Amino acid sequence: MTCHNCRSECRRFGKRNKRQRYQCSLCQKVFTDARDQTLDGMYLPVERAEMVLRLLLEGNSVSSTERLTDVHHTTILKLLVLAGERCEQLMSRKIQSLPVRDVECDKVWSFIGKKEKRVRPEDDQNLGDCYTFVAIERHSKLVLNIAMGKRDQATTDVFIEGLRHATRGEFQITTDGFVPYKSAIENTLADRVDFAQLIKVYRAATGDEHRYSPPEVSSTEVVPVVGRPDPERICTSIVERQNLSVRMGTRRFTRLTNAFSKKWENHWAAVALWFAFYNFCRVHKSLRCTPAMEAKITDHIWTVRELLEAA
Repeated sequence: MTCHNCRSECRRFGKRNKRQRYQCSLCQKVFTDARDQTLDGMYLPVERAEMVLRLLLEGNSVSSTERLTDVHHTTILKLLVLAGERCEQLMSRKIQSLPVRDVECDKVWSFIGKKEKRVRPEDDQNLGDCYTFVAIERHSKLVLNIAMGKRDQATTDVFIEGLRHATRGEFQITTDGFVPYKSAIENTLADRVDFAQLIKVYRAATGDEHRYSPPEVSSTEVVPVVGRPDPERICTSIVERQNLSVRMGTRRFTRLTNAFSKKWENHWAAVALWFAFYNFCRVHKSLRCTPAMEAKITDHIWTVRELLEAA
């Protein structure tokens, strides 16, 4: 260590907050090791922060992560928001103008703060039902775009606009029967896509079956909307399987628990972190590599620390 004042050598002078201190033998000034800026100045060691994020990404709640790591829940949430912001920037920078062939779109339900039926007019309108729209490439399993909001036309328009930015060239797109998809895709992607909707008709549930079991599909209907979609490629199975991965890997999406998000910012951070982890770090069993590697965006499996440092 060299003194910043007189440029002479310094000797070790104890530690403070687990950081090494030095004292100049000539001018007697004391210096402390520069703090690691990987976490924007947080005192949490990077190795411990990586462990916290890995626990959250494996379906642990904030409370269980706090018990396992002895990291305070406020620090965990601060780290989550920081990681989510960086992952959002990473996704927007890395996933743009990609060639794709088949895209599947769907949305997964969750809620923030309280169920929709309990939201009052004076409450924050971000509370209640929250839908995460997901677009995934069928062959590479790469998540191309996500959007979070209410189940309405405005959120759908933003979602499809982001999908246009993420892709290039012509491709086929399949969605469920959600009506706002039609106008959003016709206005934004009609010049580049063949578009069809796969509409599933569900059997009415009886008793408490709707709470604990998925509804049974009684029939399906294929509705071509734009262009000439290939009937053999009309499918939403991959994106629906991705919905299961979200619910298994992100505790906030687990049904019938008290692990729901209380704030919009924390929920969006958890969503952005999960999908960046899914694309760049998580090996897909059928591909035997990550979706980003399959899409030729990266050449190796990223660690969670690389995910933090990439932004």
